[in-house]
Amino acid sequence: MNVRLLAVACVASVLLAACATQPKPLQGDFNPITPRDAAQQESTGAVVRWGGRIVQVEPKENRTCFEIISTRLTASGRPYWAEDDTGGRFIACRDGFYDPAIFEKNREVSFTGRIDGYENRRIGGYDYRFPHVAAEVVYLWPIRERVNVVTRPAPWPWWGWW
Repeated sequence: MNVRLLAVACVASVLLAACATQPKPLQGDFNPITPRDAAQQESTGAVVRWGGRIVQVEPKENRTCFEIISTRLTASGRPYWAEDDTGGRFIACRDGFYDPAIFEKNREVSFTGRIDGYENRRIGGYDYRFPHVAAEVVYLWPIRERVNVVTRPAPWPWWGWW
């Protein structure tokens, strides 16, 4: 009887862990389009979950806009930065003040919202078409701690052979 109860508890905990992979504000059904794809085709009205690294934050009178370089997202919705693998750029705006000292350059952030238009800006000398997202959720991820792991070989070759 105790073995069955233990098995049920293990299965329940695994199922609950599978359901809790994303922070609650980032859960839902979203269009799989990338910012790069959205900039090349008309996708106004699509509900998206995008994320990446902050390029700049622009506080305005009643809202704050974020220019983001898009990256792929993990299963949890967190931006995953792979070398030279970006999904384009986008602008996300949300009502209220978001402090640029906290939402600083290169911080990871995820957004959910609806594509509500496009904005042309220059990046250096290049004209770039940014998809514009009316953000419902702005989710700032904690800073990843980086740890350097130093491994040393065993002092004798027979260690670890068994």
